[in-house]
Amino acid sequence: MATAAHRLAPELAISEWFNVSEPLSPARLRGRPIFLHTFQLLCPGCVTEAIPQVKRIERLFGQTDLEVIGIHTVFEHHAAMSPTTLKAFLHEYRLTSPVGVDLAEEGSDIPVTMRRYGLRGTPSSVLIGRDGAILHHAFGVEDDLAVGARIALALAAAPPEDLTVAEDQDQQNCSGGRCSATAPSFEGSRG
Repeated sequence: MATAAHRLAPELAISEWFNVSEPLSPARLRGRPIFLHTFQLLCPGCVTEAIPQVKRIERLFGQTDLEVIGIHTVFEHHAAMSPTTLKAFLHEYRLTSPVGVDLAEEGSDIPVTMRRYGLRGTPSSVLIGRDGAILHHAFGVEDDLAVGARIALALAAAPPEDLTVAEDQDQQNCSGGRCSATAPSFEGSRG
């Protein structure tokens, strides 16, 4: 089931990055749409459906400013899904987009980024707009046409005029040290 949340994307909590020279974050990428996909290398649906879909997205939108980021979010079988094993998996499946290992937190089976984004499992995806707002959130693999249409709308959106974070917390839509943003709704979307 999919939901459109329209809140600012939380920061990623990553213990190790692959296929990128420096850490990525939604805040640093503001102004560019982001397709965030979460997976586990031992998840059958991730391997047979989600990873091939991500590769199609990369092929179709590779000449745009869409940033595709994978998050290896391990919530079970931790010993079998180490960063070393992930590195071999990325090579075997020819995944070249940035992939981060979701940070495990002492005393919790659920990794930090997975918890921050409210993900229910893998595979999951989150589409983040140019303004940093979550446009779409899904658990499972959705139809390619629907995903592509949402990405196309995110790419067509005008970049926000002001990409800086306001220090004045009394500004409209800000309170208690948090600011919210509105994003365009996708009329007729499922969920």
